[in-house]
Amino acid sequence: MSDKSNEQDQLRKAAEAVLAHAPKSKLIPRPAEELLHELQVYQTELEMQNEQLRQSQIELEKSRDRYVAFYDFAPVGYLTLTDSGMIAEANLTGSKLLGVERNKLQHCRFDRFVAPEYRDRWHRLFMSVMQDASAVVNLVLQRDDGFSFKAHLDCRRDETGRAKPVLCITITDLSEHSNAR
Repeated sequence: MSDKSNEQDQLRKAAEAVLAHAPKSKLIPRPAEELLHELQVYQTELEMQNEQLRQSQIELEKSRDRYVAFYDFAPVGYLTLTDSGMIAEANLTGSKLLGVERNKLQHCRFDRFVAPEYRDRWHRLFMSVMQDASAVVNLVLQRDDGFSFKAHLDCRRDETGRAKPVLCITITDLSEHSNAR
């Protein structure tokens, strides 16, 4: 049995249960033609609502696709860190800046990409932002291949719709900007 027919069966049973508990005064005998007409109108209304839901789903998918394109192909790196400093999410630019495939970035500690001489500064900033709201810092990041670059980090604490707060980071490669001049 498919999931859809199982859902329909459950919905029918729930509707029958509601009807069984409805006050008898609401159940007025009516001619069959009138009931058939009411059922046809109700079916048409449901079909129209279903079509509206399909259109809404299509619009949501388009919106999601636009968001993904903006997020992944932004000219800056976006990272989301857990409250313990682990990378939970990264856009394509962020993974490129850090020199690691995006799927391998998840569950890595971000501080592993901070140059050793900047780690204390990073840890203090991380703790401060997780307590307060936001901060910016310039520091040196170091990729796994040894390449280092000066980066501007815009950090913001976010707890929207989450059990625990996270740290959202925007990374701008400052060496790219200075080389472009």
